[in-house]
Amino acid sequence: MMPIETTPWDPAERLTTPEAAFAYLEAAFEDGSPGIIAAALGDIARARGMAQVAREAGLSRDALYKALRPEGNPTLETLAGITRALGFKLTVERVDNEDRALLASAGQ
Repeated sequence: MMPIETTPWDPAERLTTPEAAFAYLEAAFEDGSPGIIAAALGDIARARGMAQVAREAGLSRDALYKALRPEGNPTLETLAGITRALGFKLTVERVDNEDRALLASAGQ
């Protein structure tokens, strides 16, 4: 049997429009995992240019990379700056009881 040939896939290459970036980030927030959210923000930042996003967020490039690692755990101030630099804003949305039960059962 011949080995399966694969090619690398980089989501940043597909995030070429604000709509695509928004849909991608929205899906990450729906998942709710901090690591997934950080990875999505990092992919969008790479698509826009890390140096530019860092500058607009008021961070060094190294600080941006560090904040967006899955274990990065950025401060709220850093997260707000990154999302603003990417053209988004953080908001809060109330969830109904059914959604709360789903989130609780998923451990989130």
